[in-house]
Amino acid sequence: MRLDRPTGYVLYLLPGLWAAVLASGQRPDLLAVVVLAVAAVLVRGAACAVNDVVDRDIDARVARTVSRPVASGTISVGNALLFAAAQAVVALLVLAVANVETALVAGASYPLIVAYPYMKRIFFWPSAFLALVMSVYVLIGWTAVTGSVDYPLAAYCLYACGAFWTLIHDGIYSHQDKEYDRNIGVRSSALLFGQATKAWLAIFAVLSVGGVLWAGSQTPMGWAFYLIVMLAGIFLSYLLVRVDLDDPTSCWDAFVANTYFGWIILAAVIAGQFT
Repeated sequence: MRLDRPTGYVLYLLPGLWAAVLASGQRPDLLAVVVLAVAAVLVRGAACAVNDVVDRDIDARVARTVSRPVASGTISVGNALLFAAAQAVVALLVLAVANVETALVAGASYPLIVAYPYMKRIFFWPSAFLALVMSVYVLIGWTAVTGSVDYPLAAYCLYACGAFWTLIHDGIYSHQDKEYDRNIGVRSSALLFGQATKAWLAIFAVLSVGGVLWAGSQTPMGWAFYLIVMLAGIFLSYLLVRVDLDDPTSCWDAFVANTYFGWIILAAVIAGQFT
């Protein structure tokens, strides 16, 4: 489940919280927030278990992942899949506490979650597929509050923001293992963009910030929203300038620091409701 590495949970959850607050008009129902948080842990845990099974041979050849439970033989493939299935089912039951529609939206994303680990073998840009999968939590968060799958433009703008943000943090993350990926023969953003990575990440940053600004323009947001979003954009730019893509430690630190961007955007959405 990677409970010892909560960054992945936060990156998955935060876009859902952006949507829940924006869709609520002011303050979302506390139960919906709790449901989204618990389900995010379970869905991401299930995704990690599936990923460990699919990537077990690759993980065994990479220093950073060699100790993962399936790759190291600590947990069998069968037990890992059972654990993944159990988490996935419980997540749907938890989301159904908000409303059944939310559980259905989450369930519809499961095939994409299962397909993602294979993308690095068959698709030239696996991060793009991950971006589509991760951002579904925007729609899940919106539905948890509204009970509707009739999404307005603001929801799709937030989806775009989350997708481009995923391209940024996963692009940075991929640089940790680029030499292993090159030797093993799997695809990644690091290998796709190479020395041009920072230029591409800068474009994604502009599009991500633009997405959340566009979302805000579709709703009655106050001045604080726009101010704080611009501060978030400055912070994200700072991360991109500062990160050393040839240093795995620097990449990991920048990956973790991306959570602050997500929290700042959440603060912007909240503040915008009251100014």
